[in-house]
Amino acid sequence: MKISFAKGLSILVFSSLLVACQTSDSSESESADETTPSSSVVEDSSGTPEQTSESHTHEGEHDHDHSHAHDEETEQIYNGYFKDSQVKDRSLSDWEGDWQSVYPYLQDGTLDEVFADKAEHEGDMTAKEYKEYYNKGYQTDVERIVIQGDTVTMYKNGEESSGEYIYDGYEILTYDAGNRGVRYIFKLEEEAEGLPQYIQFSDHSIYPNEAGHYHLYWGDDREALLEEVLNWPTYYPTKMDGHDIAHEMMAH
Repeated sequence: MKISFAKGLSILVFSSLLVACQTSDSSESESADETTPSSSVVEDSSGTPEQTSESHTHEGEHDHDHSHAHDEETEQIYNGYFKDSQVKDRSLSDWEGDWQSVYPYLQDGTLDEVFADKAEHEGDMTAKEYKEYYNKGYQTDVERIVIQGDTVTMYKNGEESSGEYIYDGYEILTYDAGNRGVRYIFKLEEEAEGLPQYIQFSDHSIYPNEAGHYHLYWGDDREALLEEVLNWPTYYPTKMDGHDIAHEMMAH
């Protein structure tokens, strides 16, 4: 009896210890599951942590929203609605390149589709009236302009004139419609035959930015030139043909 009792007691003690060990292992496992981050990072085959697809989606949405905000701001500036504090100085390098007047394309009919598009979507005038309006605006005898460094070369009736221009500040203009524009002004450093004393750029941008096209005003009277809003010779890169320019205009 004593031997049987001792044997039974040993079995009971061993079983209790086994259950206790299993319970402890289970508790540690549950504790580890509760404290492990839920798939915030994963590892690739090399063991390098990388973000989960959920994190990438969040970042993508953030970038997407930021892009829209930037587009809206750019559109407002393009249409002439901005704060004075947003306007920054610019250098002549923003307009560097080889530029052609769009006036010949108006004369030969290449831009007729632009005026038809305006008549259809803006509706303020007929296509014919738009063409007459832009004929006054684009009209010029300076068919080409090349800007390199501080040097501006104008081509007029097959003849060229070159001179260096220095920055002379900017002016913010308010138009009758309530929108505004900025003229970036450059002054001829030394008198040169065939060149105006002042040139003033307007390209719908108000801070340093490489221009895709521009309107140019020129003359010898800085203040009087600021009043000119009826004639705005317009220039696009020489490498573009008339149809490319027309489609670019309609995109805006």
